[in-house]
Amino acid sequence: MTVKDTVWSTPDAEEPAADRRQADVPGFVGRRHEIAQVRRLLATTRLLTLTGAGGVGKTRLARRVGEILPRRYRDGVRLVELATIDDEDLLAPAVAASLGIHDRTPDLEAQLIEHLADKQLLLILDNCEHLLGACARLVQQLLHDTSRLQILATSRQSLGVYGERVLPVPSLPIPQPGDGTRDIARRDAVRLFTERAATIRPGFHVDAANARAVARLARRLDGIPLAIELAAVRLRTTSVEDLVNELDERLEASALAAGEAGPGTLARHQTLWATMDWSFGLCSPGERRLWERLSMFPGGVDVETAEAVCSGQGLAREDVLDLMMGLADKSILVVAEPPGAGARHRMLETVRAYGREQLPAADAEALRERYIGHYHRLAERVRVDRVEPDQLDRMGKLKSELPNVRVALDLCFARPADAPAGLEIASQLWANWLVAGALGEGRHWLKRGLALVPGSSVTRAMGLWADGLLAHYQGDVVAADGRECLALARQLGDEGALAFAVQLAGVAALSEGDVEGGLALLEEARARHWARGDVHAVGVTLYVAALFAATMRPDRAAEYGEELVTLCEKRNAMLFRAYALYAVGMARWEQGDCQQAEARMREVTAFWGAADDRWGLPMCLEALAWTAGACGRHERAARLLGAAHLLWEAVATSPARMRYQARSHQECAERARRELGAQAFAAAFRDGTRLGLSRAVAYALEE
Repeated sequence: MTVKDTVWSTPDAEEPAADRRQADVPGFVGRRHEIAQVRRLLATTRLLTLTGAGGVGKTRLARRVGEILPRRYRDGVRLVELATIDDEDLLAPAVAASLGIHDRTPDLEAQLIEHLADKQLLLILDNCEHLLGACARLVQQLLHDTSRLQILATSRQSLGVYGERVLPVPSLPIPQPGDGTRDIARRDAVRLFTERAATIRPGFHVDAANARAVARLARRLDGIPLAIELAAVRLRTTSVEDLVNELDERLEASALAAGEAGPGTLARHQTLWATMDWSFGLCSPGERRLWERLSMFPGGVDVETAEAVCSGQGLAREDVLDLMMGLADKSILVVAEPPGAGARHRMLETVRAYGREQLPAADAEALRERYIGHYHRLAERVRVDRVEPDQLDRMGKLKSELPNVRVALDLCFARPADAPAGLEIASQLWANWLVAGALGEGRHWLKRGLALVPGSSVTRAMGLWADGLLAHYQGDVVAADGRECLALARQLGDEGALAFAVQLAGVAALSEGDVEGGLALLEEARARHWARGDVHAVGVTLYVAALFAATMRPDRAAEYGEELVTLCEKRNAMLFRAYALYAVGMARWEQGDCQQAEARMREVTAFWGAADDRWGLPMCLEALAWTAGACGRHERAARLLGAAHLLWEAVATSPARMRYQARSHQECAERARRELGAQAFAAAFRDGTRLGLSRAVAYALEE
């Protein structure tokens, strides 16, 4: 899934002039009447759905509303893009991610309701039509169990939820018979065409010579924004007059094929599809093949991936770059990230849907195999549980590719023969799920894979190991015991699987309070990993040994942590080093060395803040609260506890659920409450919860 999310924060000042004037911004033309309607309806309803055909501009209108209305909502506006999600089970996680909840309890909907209970917030759900039933159920529950939440949805049809208001989004206004040149130029459909045309032909404008042709084009395209943009691209090689004539021929042919009465009677959906048929026909055979194949990528694609997955079956690898540039010139592809060596291109959802319809079944089957193979290999390349220098680059790569990885996982789990590959992908990414604070999503895929890959195999053993390790961080004791994993590894006799299974058994023993037994198992696991030459697994073993032993054997924990720091520095593995330093800091805290503990936590907080590590940051803020309290700075301790609390909520856990955090957290909170008084403690704690992520990090780093 990744879920992509866009967040508009809540500013503190008065509404900006843009909100009052509703001025156009680059890439957005017109819609003043619709924006006014949305604002009026949101004043009287909690659920408003923007409906309309594909390409009519529902998403752009919703985004524009999200840009100009945040100051109306104390807790801001959150946008959830659903176009990249095909699995209904990932709808609630996508909403959670947009709210900053990066990990999930088993009852995620209840967690969402609890989080939103007192929020004054506008939630935008974009592209609901392919998840209509799931969206309707979730929206109904959220609205029923919260009091001030409002939802703005976009969909090709209404959600059908009680109390829903529906606003059909029309096409842009088109020139009317009798309009003069000035009036034609002022119509929004023409303004959009003019703006896009000027990017193709600098200086283009509507004048007496071309006004009639432009007006005719806008009317023939029924004012549909996407159709207008696709048509404007043709000005690169033809005049407006010739463009209109070409378009007339295409639309009239489509009308006859559809059994329509004649020109001008095409429904909007047919008009858009006919326009894309026209654009498709203007593409070279290679461009058409690439358009079809790139429709597989909801998260966009870079050139390297397109070459790897889309070449073959009549498409040479060396031609892919030129063909992508050709599609970009025709506005079939748009740049999703800044141009450069790793630039990504994507398709608008309607264009992608059209491409999927054109993809021949024979090509789709071969493409499916290459797609799965590519993302299977990618999962191994981007895993961050490696003592290597490029861990942050790997995190960034997965973030961009996550929607495509979700497609690969769904494809794997759709067929029993491919399910092992899916389970391997989910297992390889266990540390990525952890660092992203997305343990719930990771376990979602692992559970699907484990259900489809029974029997005895190394793949299943490693899936059980990954699920068990993530379960430990979630506090899921039943899933975390590791007994099935250990029994299976012993049965298989595979040294690698057995080393990991012993490691998981050691973590389970430490979590149950068996210090000596747990450490003995972890020592055994480390020895097994060294014997196999797996330095990366040694690093993971040292980290979990240092972390889970900190409260019980801080001396041993410090040794493990320092050994891991040295290993990471030798290999320049900075992300892994930050986790090692955190473990050392925890051990120093337990040894009573408050100064060293604070120094380590400050260093790690600065790194994790820059890396946006959502799992590590609350742990550091928590520890810095303890050191502040130990130095008598109780107001600071309370404020840091509040800041950590907000982040703990986001990853759906708390210090109370983690053995290595629980005691110190409780002691710090009780001491601060006693020294400050209940009222002052509550006020400082509340201030901390309002800091937000970046301000919380900055506050934690203050001397």
